[in-house]
Formats: sequence, C-alpha cells, structure tokens
Amino acid sequence: MWKEFREFAARGNVIDLAVAVVIGAAFGKIITSLVNDIVMPPIGMALGRVDFKNLFVTLTGQQFASLADAQKAGAPTINYGIFLNTILEFLIVAFVVFLLVRQINRMKQPVPAAPEKPVRDCPFCATRIPAAATRCPACTSELATR
Repeated sequence: MWKEFREFAARGNVIDLAVAVVIGAAFGKIITSLVNDIVMPPIGMALGRVDFKNLFVTLTGQQFASLADAQKAGAPTINYGIFLNTILEFLIVAFVVFLLVRQINRMKQPVPAAPEKPVRDCPFCATRIPAAATRCPACTSELATR
C-alpha cells in the first residue's frame, strides 16, 4: 500500500496541485491585503470616513465603539463590514482567475483537423466508403480497386 501511495503522490498532477494550493494561499493573502489596505480605505473615505472593519450590529442591543470592544465584551455580533470585504476579495480573485484562464485559452493552439481520406460511392448501394476499400461494408459487394 505504501508503494502505491508513493506512486500516486509522485505523479505530476498531484505535485502540480500541491504547488497550485500553496501559490493560491499566498495569492489569497495578497488579495486580502489589497482589499483591506488599498481598496477599502478610499471607498470608506468616499462614503464619509467609514471603516468597513467596524461595521457590525450587536444582537444584544448594546452599543459598542468598535467591533473589538464588542468582541471583548462577548456580545454576539453580525459583522457585515468584514463580510463586504470578503465579497470584494472574492470578486477580485474571480476576476483575476477569469483573466488568467482567458489568456491561457488564447495561447492554446487549435488542434489541427485530421486530413480527410478520399472517399467514393459504392456503385451497388450508393454508400460512401473509403476510396481504397475492396468490399462495401454496407452491402458487402466486391469492388474494383481504382
């Protein structure tokens, strides 16, 4: 069983998948930083100095100055600002993946069509058959070779 597992793990696809997961995790951290540190602050400024990380609703009805204060007090909260950040992160990642796949598809060479083999009609049943055929597969008549 160990040998079979080692062969499975050594296949190119498994190693490629592992590399993709590691790079994807690092890419996710970059996108999180992009959204939280670069994109959302100007949007927050444009919307009247809103800090999206501190947009929340407490389910107890108490008022807290920040999300950290509410969490420190143990109050249950709905963190819709963090949710908005996460949605924006997803949209950015989805758009980048779309662009990447689009470029990869453009770089792929179309598979050349197989050359057509010469054909002729069977003189007995009018079925299309290869030109080199000596017997018709439909009516089994013997054909003269050309």
